[in-house]
Amino acid sequence: MSNAQERALFFSGMIGAYTGLLRVRHWIKNVLIFVPLFFNMDLFDRTALGGTLVGFVCFSVLSSIVYIFNDMQDIEKDRRHSTKCRRPLASGIVPMGHARIIIGLLSLILIGLSGLLIRENPLCGFKSAGLTALYLLLNIGYSRGWKNIPIVDVTILASGYVIRVLFGAVIIGVEISVWLYLVITMGAYYLGLGKRRNELAGNEKNTREVMRFYSHNFLDKNMYLCQTLCVVFYALWSIDSVKALNTPAFIYTIPLILIILLKYSLNIETNSDGDPTSILFHDKPLILLCAIYVLCAFCILYVNRSAP
Repeated sequence: MSNAQERALFFSGMIGAYTGLLRVRHWIKNVLIFVPLFFNMDLFDRTALGGTLVGFVCFSVLSSIVYIFNDMQDIEKDRRHSTKCRRPLASGIVPMGHARIIIGLLSLILIGLSGLLIRENPLCGFKSAGLTALYLLLNIGYSRGWKNIPIVDVTILASGYVIRVLFGAVIIGVEISVWLYLVITMGAYYLGLGKRRNELAGNEKNTREVMRFYSHNFLDKNMYLCQTLCVVFYALWSIDSVKALNTPAFIYTIPLILIILLKYSLNIETNSDGDPTSILFHDKPLILLCAIYVLCAFCILYVNRSAP
């Protein structure tokens, strides 16, 4: 192997290490910020779309800060874990000093983006800044010990998804419907409980203190309770949308939502780590089902909606 090839491999490995430190693949969770924009039928409004894109970048930077801070707090535990020992900080590929510098740079970027949102719309900007501060404080608390308190840990995991949707709504100055809020909340608890369920079955039961409080029966029952409520609330939202959209089309997407959740549950029941991002990236049929739903919703909202 030539020196040029060795250098290319080295730089490729370093890029992979730093993107792994930032958890770039987990930025897909921030797509939830677009939910209010999409369902409020503002997808082609340049101002609203521009603000949401800035919000997406803002929350991606924020989530990377949280992930790095959590890795710094858990570095010793991660080194004893069978798979987490390969993380950039735990493995030593990225020095702790570099992680601190990156957090500092990301914090400056976050402040700049928050300032941009405030300048564009002071009221909405300050509300969005409040939500980012809430997300940051909850996750700092999570990293510093709240993750060891049963129920509190799952609630913080779930709150991350809910805050993203509320953040997206605040940016464009709209209110999400009560039913849609409940769909997101129950879906978030379903994901959080599912993550804990699979961690209990794996190595996490020995390295995560909170696992001693949980049992399979507890996690299974409450996970599927939240799944059921998620479908029920989605059905109620679909019925409620008939008058607003002048079409019953969303009612016919209820079975598709159920199939998506069943497919996700099938993955949870098998040998996975329970992480929603990993499950989604490794399940092409699930990705296809989600894409079909988005296409159906797009057609209902933007293409084939009856005039009021």
